[in-house]
Amino acid sequence: MGNAQRTPVVPLEAGAGPENPPCPACGEPLFGWLSAQPGLGGPVSRCESCGLGVVGGPGDPEEALRALGGAGDRRGPRVANRASFAASLGSAGWAGLEPGACYLFTSESVRRLIARRDQVLKSSRWAPTAGLAATWQTLLNSVTFGHNVALAALGRAKAAPAEHAWQRRIDALASVVLAIPAGLIALPIELAGGLCGRGAVISLRFELL
Repeated sequence: MGNAQRTPVVPLEAGAGPENPPCPACGEPLFGWLSAQPGLGGPVSRCESCGLGVVGGPGDPEEALRALGGAGDRRGPRVANRASFAASLGSAGWAGLEPGACYLFTSESVRRLIARRDQVLKSSRWAPTAGLAATWQTLLNSVTFGHNVALAALGRAKAAPAEHAWQRRIDALASVVLAIPAGLIALPIELAGGLCGRGAVISLRFELL
């Protein structure tokens, strides 16, 4: 036992390189997470340190701040949480992967980003109603051809509809038939996520230094 060799700990910086550009929020390398999805501008990378997700290119801090919003506003934005249970369980089916999305935020990535404009994250609170809806849609995404069909029909998200008309008809039917079962499953998942600080949607509040 005493002679057993320990596996050396490799720092994240060791993975830096052209294929793993620096995270716009914290500077650690980005690693591949998902291949290109319908409606997104390319494959999705994620930071193992702060959790930020970046769609397509390497990303830019100022661009990420513009996407986040909330400059000069104490009441920050409400964002889909990439550190949520819903994102972990849903993966490519996560409702937060809306068409046109470029950055996928976590509380920690937001904290590091807004420090660049002399703000601090005063609070990050679970938005239970919006979070439950996002987790519900994430579950429905696992059985539909398109993405975010149900929430888009309710005017609460952007959809990536299926390519063929027959697929879209099946998606509409599945969203109706499975709405209640998906809700019953989503409720305990989102409740657990919210209580653990991993709710699907979070409301942010900023404060100037």
